[in-house]
Parts: sequence; structure tokens; C-alpha cells
Amino acid sequence: MTAFENIALLIPQKPPFVMVDTLLNFNEATVTTAFTIKADNIFVEDGFFKEPGLVENIAQTAAARAGYIAQSENKPVLVGYIGAVNNLQVFALPQTGDKLITEITIDNQVFDVTLISGKISCNGNVVAQCKMKIFINQNKNS
Repeated sequence: MTAFENIALLIPQKPPFVMVDTLLNFNEATVTTAFTIKADNIFVEDGFFKEPGLVENIAQTAAARAGYIAQSENKPVLVGYIGAVNNLQVFALPQTGDKLITEITIDNQVFDVTLISGKISCNGNVVAQCKMKIFINQNKNS
């Protein structure tokens, strides 16, 4: 697939809580997004994009995957919840103006639970990585 510019159609999050800009790549096993950090981002402190923003960026990359699949099947975009974050490693905090490239890989998916590995790169260097368990709420009214 080619880049999907209007990522807002793929994720349930709304501004100011959107931590992805563009869906760069999608296949069944791997998804890649881009995100440019703006100074007014709620997770920016003293010019640095803090750890909760990094975790949310990975989660929203997973949400973009689920949304892309839903949209391709003419289904509504559902809300997902972070069930667990494991082995979070933060090697560096990116700064305002930096562009993050985030890749998630699907480790396992059973019913409404998806286990992923996420990795965020900035300027060619890995800045954070973790494993995450995500639950998808199949009740679109919640």
C-alpha cells in the first residue's frame, strides 16, 4: 500500500491526543507510521517528547493497523485499550520537530487481543521499544 495521509480516519483518538501523522506501510504482520513532534504536544516537556507519548505513539500505530483493516472491510473503527506494556526500553527522548518512524510487528492475535512488538526510530536511531498487549472493544457504542 502507499502512504495513507488522513490517518484521522483510521484511529479513534482525536486532537490533541493524536500521536501519529501518516500511515507509511501496511501488511498483515507489520505497520509503519510517521509522526512529527510539535511544540504544543501534550507530551512535550522542556522540548522533549516524554515516555508516555512514546508508548501512546506505539499504541496508536497499532490502532492505525486495526483501523485500516476495519476500513478495508467497510466496518467502523473500534476503540482499543492498552492491556499491558512489557520490556519498555527508552534509549533517548526525541525533541520538538523530530520525525518519529514507528514500526509494530504482530506477534500474536487471538480474538480481540493483539500482542505486538513496537519500535520507534528517530534520525536513524532506535529511541524506544516495547511489547504491548492491546484489547479491541467490539462494542462500537463504548
